Amino acid sequence: MASISTDQELRKALDSLSPARQRMLGCKFAENVKHLIMDERLHRAIATGLNEALTEGEQEDAYRAAKGYAVSTYTECGKDTDWMAQADHFVAAAAAAALTPEALVADKQNRAWKAAVNARMAVNCAMMDDDHASETDEARQQHEIASKFLG
Repeated sequence: MASISTDQELRKALDSLSPARQRMLGCKFAENVKHLIMDERLHRAIATGLNEALTEGEQEDAYRAAKGYAVSTYTECGKDTDWMAQADHFVAAAAAAALTPEALVADKQNRAWKAAVNARMAVNCAMMDDDHASETDEARQQHEIASKFLG
């Protein structure tokens, strides 16, 4: 099993993955914070993204669901802060990042890394509402998830 203990090691490992493996690992990162989701569509989108035999059409549908929800919840950011609603938004952004179709991926963009960062943002928002959440624990959990995934 590959052992990842720093973000530098994580990024290096993520950069070596195929687009399909980036999608799957990114969805695992989003799945790890799914307890912050308020909408069932996100649960389904993440579950779809974890499917190894995912078709292009299924990926696009799941991406649209996650991206649409992320866009609709973005308007809540900056208002009187509902930290859990913002956490929900960032989980949607993590799922959308992981599920981004190849044609929409920017040059040098890594789906899994973008999903990881958005998942951490979700945890940061939850920390504002819950003293038991920890960003450090989320990074460590992501390192463990990636190590198992690559192992």
